[in-house]
Amino acid sequence: MSSDRGRVEEIVRNYADVSFWLETAGDLTPRPSLGESIDVDVAVLGAGYSGLWTAYYLLRHEPSLRIAVLEREIAGFGASGRNGAWCSPKLSATPGELINRYDKQTAKGTVEAIRDAVDEVGRVAVREEIDAQFRKGGLLHVARGSHELPALDSEWDALTTLDLTGDCALLAADELAAKIRINGATAALFDPHCATIHPGRLVRGLARAVERLGAVIYEQTPVEQFELSPHPRLMTPQGDVRAEIIVLAGEAYMSRLKPMRRQVLPIYSLIVLTEPLSEDQWSNIGWEGDECVQSYRLAVDYLSRTIDSRILFGGRGPRYHFGSKIVDEYDRDKETHNRLRENLIDWFPTLRGVEFSHAWGGPIGVKRDWMPTVHFDARSGLALAFGYAGQGVAVTNLAGRILAALITRKHPEYSKLPMTGHHSPKWEPEPLRWMAVNYVQRAMERLDARGRRKGKPPTGRSLAERLARH
Repeated sequence: MSSDRGRVEEIVRNYADVSFWLETAGDLTPRPSLGESIDVDVAVLGAGYSGLWTAYYLLRHEPSLRIAVLEREIAGFGASGRNGAWCSPKLSATPGELINRYDKQTAKGTVEAIRDAVDEVGRVAVREEIDAQFRKGGLLHVARGSHELPALDSEWDALTTLDLTGDCALLAADELAAKIRINGATAALFDPHCATIHPGRLVRGLARAVERLGAVIYEQTPVEQFELSPHPRLMTPQGDVRAEIIVLAGEAYMSRLKPMRRQVLPIYSLIVLTEPLSEDQWSNIGWEGDECVQSYRLAVDYLSRTIDSRILFGGRGPRYHFGSKIVDEYDRDKETHNRLRENLIDWFPTLRGVEFSHAWGGPIGVKRDWMPTVHFDARSGLALAFGYAGQGVAVTNLAGRILAALITRKHPEYSKLPMTGHHSPKWEPEPLRWMAVNYVQRAMERLDARGRRKGKPPTGRSLAERLARH
């Protein structure tokens, strides 16, 4: 514990170094930490999106609730303050996977609920006067080469099956080039239900909104363990927070809690950010809107445009670390960040020579079946919201509304969504977990490279693809 605390205190001195988003989010002075044991109605672990949205909607339903939010660092320190700025209508499970796992009605209802969550984030930003830089420019999901076209066709077919393509569009190469000129792009699926945000300003503004409603946020207060019924409590070095209900919303960092170690896997995602582009540079690539952009490569990439004319390029980071280890040094990886810079130039060759101002990263939480869990057990007093696998900005809003509804026994329609009450299988014990996850990561990169080299799509029959289907 002492080594962990030393590392925390070292970071506290300059939280602005964590990401561009926290650097530009305003005052980062830590709130007071917990000073003694206290009693509340609801105790929340984690002052990221999940924990804050849950507290926000609980207090909207029941303003008299006494709520304490405990955060190891500062609000937004984790993925909520480091992500790729997407407020996306996507879930970690695709529409096609939702159809296969459940049924058409469930799949359609889930997609519609997440689309609404995108808009709800924007509505709350307006209502609470949060300068989140919410811009609904849509999403361009791009096939870069013929080998990625089958994945595009599959996504379109699933949306068609669900009757959800009404305001979406398939773009041929020339139609896509009229919006944005991407090297090797052959087609794209445009989905208007996506927005970009300033993640740091959103999470920090949401924290202030939660405080205005009456919650108390204790920062620099690490939760070491928890206990459930008959006396639920979160346990910290500074004291215990006793409550009727405890909410665990720490995403990847929950793997540090022994009972949760095999429930969630921390996978690193890393990001590079350019200096602001000139008007000539923008005219060369044509990206005039606020669209989020990604390809269909298996190893994942994601791009967005900032309000001050930078390009953000993100992708999966270094290998999974044995024992689900999370340390600050993993947030930056020279090899991965260099590869992301090279990938950006591969997308936009005319930007060769562009300067990069920032590089950061952090862990995302992945469940064994890639399906988030939003669960409340009234008997034990335990509520859970985690496992977004990098698709959490909008889904956490939905998760917070679901938990608040379950806890206050309102809005039973949320019970029909597949993440509600969902239980995933546990991740395999080590060293099997380390071996399997790193094998899949390497294999996906090889499949991407082979597809681009030979122009042939993945077969779906390889061991890595079968494992990745959960």
